[in-house]
Amino acid sequence: MTDSALIEAARDFNRFYTNLLGVLNKAYLDTPFALTDARVLFEIGSHDGIGAAALAADLHLDPAYLSRILKRFKAEGLVETEADQGDRRSQTIRVTSKGQAQFQDFGRRSNAQLAERFDRLADGEPQNIVSAMQTIRSLLDPKTQPPAPVIRAHRPGDMGWIVQSQGKAYVEEYGWNMRFEGLVAEVAGKFLANFDPAMEYCWIAERNGINIGSVLITNGGDGIAKLRLLYIDKAARGLGLGRTLVNECIRFARAKNYRQISLWTNDVLHSARAIYVKAGFQLVSEERHSMFGTEENGQTWVLDL
Repeated sequence: MTDSALIEAARDFNRFYTNLLGVLNKAYLDTPFALTDARVLFEIGSHDGIGAAALAADLHLDPAYLSRILKRFKAEGLVETEADQGDRRSQTIRVTSKGQAQFQDFGRRSNAQLAERFDRLADGEPQNIVSAMQTIRSLLDPKTQPPAPVIRAHRPGDMGWIVQSQGKAYVEEYGWNMRFEGLVAEVAGKFLANFDPAMEYCWIAERNGINIGSVLITNGGDGIAKLRLLYIDKAARGLGLGRTLVNECIRFARAKNYRQISLWTNDVLHSARAIYVKAGFQLVSEERHSMFGTEENGQTWVLDL
């Protein structure tokens, strides 16, 4: 049985979030409409015609209650109805031009409300909120499928995220000390300070505007490309992103006529090593070290191109 304290915490959050959005206010988003009115109009506006029965089912509304709302909307010129060609007993509902304008106004007001809240937060905190929302939805609604990740080039702020996320993750998962974060910061800093866009690149994996993975290719000289800082966030593991990012590195290195890709890792990073092996990398050297506070086995791998 679920701990009663967890139930109370969830209910407390529900009350907080309801009040935050003003859901119980009679004037939703400072408009003459209540929340249910706005939901009905939004759902109609999101479809190119929808039946009353489907609308009631989607919104979990009593059909008689919905009928009263639609009757009022029709009198106000917000919606129009016509006989459903597939079922003459039913009607298809569409927004009018006036209803479309109100539907769009709801969107603008809702966006402005959230933007105002997010603008008060520190860098990274809005992303944390959205990530938590996605976690809640994915756990409570198994039908929800997260959007496919996007792979893009780095932009301002990404190197800071790489340092922060990897420094935190490796301490938590492997018990490494803060010297590892210092190493990541050093690599990221040198990449930015000496960035050569003709021969170097950084890939960022992103989902819903939130960074979930990264990898760098730097110029090691003598025709050797260095693969650095491969990382996949815990929330995105199992999607094949690591393999995708490594393949991007290989493709880029070949296009730039590098003769070899070299990388340094530790044998405790089993998932990363499996990716390198599958991509054709060969282990060329190993050395024991304790630079991150724990006894590790460092490894150098290369891929001849």
